[in-house]
Amino acid sequence: MRVAFAGLGVMGFPMAGYLAKAGHEVTVYNRTKSRSDAWLKAYRGRQALTPAAAASDAEIVFCCVGNDDDVRAVILGKSGILEGVKAGSVIVDHTTASALVAQEVHDAARKKGVDFLDAPLSGGQAGAESGKLTIMTGGDARVFERVRPVMDAYAKACTLIGPVGSGQKAKMVNQICIAGIVQGLAEGLHFAKRANLDVAAVIGAISKGAAQSWQMENRWQTMNDGKFDFGFAVQWMRKDLKIALEEAARVGATLEMTRLIDGFYAELEQLGGSRFDTSSLIKRLEP
Repeated sequence: MRVAFAGLGVMGFPMAGYLAKAGHEVTVYNRTKSRSDAWLKAYRGRQALTPAAAASDAEIVFCCVGNDDDVRAVILGKSGILEGVKAGSVIVDHTTASALVAQEVHDAARKKGVDFLDAPLSGGQAGAESGKLTIMTGGDARVFERVRPVMDAYAKACTLIGPVGSGQKAKMVNQICIAGIVQGLAEGLHFAKRANLDVAAVIGAISKGAAQSWQMENRWQTMNDGKFDFGFAVQWMRKDLKIALEEAARVGATLEMTRLIDGFYAELEQLGGSRFDTSSLIKRLEP
């Protein structure tokens, strides 16, 4: 298919690459042109100088940027995707953003005869580079089934959660759960060391039981060694938790643990750890 991809960050760069490797005709756009130039050296495709130009000949336009304001700028703004995209096309937003902006984009796209899916991701940079992302999608089932085979190029699981905004809300659930798991793992490791236990032996035992998690399997060693340059950064987790806390206030949900851990991440930012990965919660306990 003819597709466009706007946003070639650590996630978008390899994702657009998988689309090219799957045989799709890919046009890329990135705010910093040098990033598009680098992509074209690695993959076959074309580049455009504006989101509108990238979208002008695309059947599906993918977007993966930073936050709500970036989504508005790239899709709804001057020379944005909606200026160039044709009626009958689909916009798929992979950004982790609010459910409110998803509805906003959906409403604007519908007026132009364009379909929209909010489709945030889980799996981080490693998942994007391996083509094994988990995608949580909000939108119409008919549109989802049209786009799903294309997203399969970089996904290991792609699920339609419900109407527009549901994908973003599911991603909020994902981040809420991860925050709690990482904090629990940080405290467990901290306790094991203070109790003079063999940490590797403890993890080897409990990782075979109910305490097992992806975070335990993949992060206990680096957390124990004080290495925090893997995966998703603290500043981005705080952005995501802020979105979840704001949505919780709208729907009347109580997120006591999430609010507490968001505060812990704020402490890490104050310590200069905004670019540490999210497993750095243990650093508060063992400065």
